[in-house]
Amino acid sequence: MFFGPRIKTITTAELAERIAAAPVVLIDVREPHEFVAGHVPRAVNVPLGEIRARASEFDASAETYVICQSGHRSVKATKQLTKYGFSNVANVGGGTSAWTGQLKR
Repeated sequence: MFFGPRIKTITTAELAERIAAAPVVLIDVREPHEFVAGHVPRAVNVPLGEIRARASEFDASAETYVICQSGHRSVKATKQLTKYGFSNVANVGGGTSAWTGQLKR
């Protein structure tokens, strides 16, 4: 049985290290009302339903991370971005719920 491309997943701790080390693209695929309630600093809100239409706003070769609340929607978005040619994209496992740093409001 084929489930599609295998995706890379990182932890929120790894994400925090990468954000501190260099500029990264962080896409939060939650709905706008979830995003404004609190999000990881530097995240850009692109709801899951808009990923296809807005993928061209991002550099497909850039280091890109995808996050949601728990990690389920971001898996779907990461798979979609991979299909659209993103070569360095990873899901953030556990999502915003697992983020131990301060959330931006």
